[in-house]
Amino acid sequence: MKFDPNQIKEAAREDFDKTWQQGRGYLGRPSLNERYPRNSYSFGSVHPIFDTIQKLREAYVRLGFNEAMNPVMVDAQDVYRQFGSEALAVLDRCFYLAGLPRPDIGISDERIAQINALLSRELTAEEVEAFRQILHSYKKGQVEGDDLVGEIAKALSAPDALIGTVLERVFPEFRGLKAEATTRTLRSHMTSGWFLSLSDLHYRQKLPIRLFSVDRCFRREQAEDAARLMSYYSASCVIMDEDVSVEDGKAVADGLLSQFGFQKFQFRPDEKRSKYYIPGTQIEVYAYHPGLVGSATKYSSGWVEVATFGIYSPIALSQYDIPYPVMNLGLGVERLAMILHNSQDVRALSYPQFQTGWELSPREMAQMITVDNTPCTPEGQAIAESVIGVCLEQGDAASPCEFLAWEGELFGRRIQVSVVEPEENTKLCGPASLNEIVVHKKNIMGIPRTPRWEEAFNEGVSTGIRFIDSFAALAAYEVEERAMAGEESETRARIVRSPADINIKIHPALERYITSYKHKMDLRGPVFTTVRSRLL
Repeated sequence: MKFDPNQIKEAAREDFDKTWQQGRGYLGRPSLNERYPRNSYSFGSVHPIFDTIQKLREAYVRLGFNEAMNPVMVDAQDVYRQFGSEALAVLDRCFYLAGLPRPDIGISDERIAQINALLSRELTAEEVEAFRQILHSYKKGQVEGDDLVGEIAKALSAPDALIGTVLERVFPEFRGLKAEATTRTLRSHMTSGWFLSLSDLHYRQKLPIRLFSVDRCFRREQAEDAARLMSYYSASCVIMDEDVSVEDGKAVADGLLSQFGFQKFQFRPDEKRSKYYIPGTQIEVYAYHPGLVGSATKYSSGWVEVATFGIYSPIALSQYDIPYPVMNLGLGVERLAMILHNSQDVRALSYPQFQTGWELSPREMAQMITVDNTPCTPEGQAIAESVIGVCLEQGDAASPCEFLAWEGELFGRRIQVSVVEPEENTKLCGPASLNEIVVHKKNIMGIPRTPRWEEAFNEGVSTGIRFIDSFAALAAYEVEERAMAGEESETRARIVRSPADINIKIHPALERYITSYKHKMDLRGPVFTTVRSRLL
């Protein structure tokens, strides 16, 4: 809590030790749900794909490459220029972009009558003409689709929502619009963008030009499965210089992939023989990673194909007036990430809804166990602590018995709170009242701090919540509620058979985790404690 430094300094000069001891009074008393481990500073995690992307970016920069951004949208004509006779096969895998046409819409007398009915007034001749001009401007592209409603609303001095209704009911042409394909495609290879980017750079930059881009590509697969996605990331680079050879590709592959733990490389001719590469220069890169040896993957030999490189054909380069040879190397980010993260399914690696493994640490489990109802006022917090204090001091008192726990003002009313046990031949508190909630070996248990359970407390994670703590919080919460209404309260705890019986809330995700993996949740025991409040 806030304090007055001048007052503290003055008090310390008079009696330093007393002032020092009183320092504890400036500390607030956190509620049960504000205490560790529920109060924690957790940390986030990075996505494996984006983590790999970032590492690839850093690896390329360390090799002396400059980062570039290539066009994502490529006209089909450019695909023909780059891929030649293979263009049809490439375009078959491309997504074509489409757009809604701009309809030519007129305003007839019948439609004006419909608009008048919806607006509950007559349009003036000037307003009709303004409406007509806006529709004409929309057709010509001078008014964008997302501005259309606003422009009409402004011209007719009508609310946007009402104009939306007018367009929907009076102009069915808008509802009937169907997308029409264009000749633009989403790039299926980073190569499509490199030709466009390099076509102008050789005029303006000193050779050699070394560029890289790690970005998204799109491929119209028949279906997505464990090995392929329709949207994937490509980590691609180019070197443009007067003297470029296959040896440059080998050197880049080694320099790039060795940064990820690959130690040996094999370079094998690629049988695909793409026409945009010079014959004999299209090479597959196989790399050896000791971490894969003996793994439960198809790469258990340690060898895996990770990249492809080649020298662009002068025929393709000439289509863009590029006079220098270009080496291009590319690898699939997802494939590299699967290797680094020992994943068998690219979908599970990429998208959370496909992930099957689910793991919670004991600490995370403990953080998901909270007290359900807690007092909301300082007085309520004091009541809960007082109830706990009485139960700790007098818990073994023979019954029937009653002990005053707290007396004071709450919501303008004088309140007295007591811990009672009206039945005979028992104790103020039952034997399970001091049971503490602990996560041990992924099981949730309510157990006492006795030698029998020493291992569980030493090896597990305690929530710091005893049955008496959560019960006292509930009792104080109900005292507050009843006092606000001008009523007295009585809160009882009998035999605990479930978390709710003792005011404990288990996060639904934790409940599913325990059920899914057949762990146990055992919060049981006789508490037999009662708290009553009286109005004075």
